[in-house]
Amino acid sequence: MTVSLSRLFAKTVLPALILAAVPNANLFAQQHGSEKGPAYTEPPQDDASYHLMGEFVGKFRSGEKKGQILALQIRPVAGDQFQAMAFYGGLPGEDGHEAEELRLIGLRSGDNVILSGGPWGIFVDSEGCNIIASDGKMLGRLKRVNRVSRTLGAQPPEGALILFDGTSVDNFVGAEMTENGLLKEGALISPMFQDFDLHAEFRLPYMPIADGQQRGNSGLYLQSRYECQVLDSFGTEKMFNGLGALYRMKSPDLNMAFPPLVWQTYDVSFTAPRWNSDGKKIRDAHITSWINGVKVQDNVALPSKTGAGKPEEPTLSPINIQDHGDPVRFRNIWIVDRGISNAKFPVIASQEQRDAAAELEWNQPPNEEATEEAESEEQVTEEKPAEEQAAEDEAAEEASGE
Repeated sequence: MTVSLSRLFAKTVLPALILAAVPNANLFAQQHGSEKGPAYTEPPQDDASYHLMGEFVGKFRSGEKKGQILALQIRPVAGDQFQAMAFYGGLPGEDGHEAEELRLIGLRSGDNVILSGGPWGIFVDSEGCNIIASDGKMLGRLKRVNRVSRTLGAQPPEGALILFDGTSVDNFVGAEMTENGLLKEGALISPMFQDFDLHAEFRLPYMPIADGQQRGNSGLYLQSRYECQVLDSFGTEKMFNGLGALYRMKSPDLNMAFPPLVWQTYDVSFTAPRWNSDGKKIRDAHITSWINGVKVQDNVALPSKTGAGKPEEPTLSPINIQDHGDPVRFRNIWIVDRGISNAKFPVIASQEQRDAAAELEWNQPPNEEATEEAESEEQVTEEKPAEEQAAEDEAAEEASGE
């Protein structure tokens, strides 16, 4: 009889790890209470754990099977403590990704993190992860990857209204920009819309001490009533109120969160509720949304307002970019009023646009010069031949003992 690694983990390793970890977790909670700790808006220079956070993918030997793909997401959670999620087949949103999750825990020692939770140990450094069997044999190495959203840098289609491009906050009420032209959390979009498609790019702060709803929290309150959750839920199980959730209504179909301090995208297609003349609602609001270019909500009906949203009624109300006390930043916000115009949505950015947007400085808004420069470079850059890439992959497998 074949027993899956996750079941073996749950029956044997997990109980022992929980018993070992709970006292430390309780001690941490007693020391810190509900404090959020620091919130970094750019890469910290004084945090030894930051450079160990991220996503890793590679092949390893699983039993008699060679070339099994394993993907890992890892983040700091409390001082030198870490948590990670492992997936077979690839990262969430990638072809081959398997939904089954394996939760790992670990501690940092110097420049490395040692993760436990499977039938092997994982030694993490800033560039990759070594998977080691209980007998000390090297099973494989995962390489760090830096993903970019398919809609990052997407330009507004014909008929769209540009709400924010880093030059002014004229389309907002109560809005504030950073010195470098990014929109701060806590603003009302001045024009009001019924049915619309909204694109927004956001960057979450790095908050290694905070957890849950205290970690990089904001939201897009559509019509000030329905919240599309913004949260740093990277490296966690699929959270009910995590990034991409319809707050207190429905969890995302997939946890597509990227690490904090990386530009991410939120694309939302909203259809407002419909009403009779006597004020009776005859059709619920519906939402389809994409996080980092991957659909996480599919035409979901909302029977009522969500969380702290305003009560439903047959009148328009502005979109609210929520201020939850965390320094979340936004850029490249545009909207298509579907009562006036229609366009294919979401807009998939070209490779040149994605590269240009991803290479921007931490506090730099997108601009045409950056896009033009990336397009120019792309024209003279050739992709690595498939044969050469295959040879490199084969050499890497041999080096890892496969």
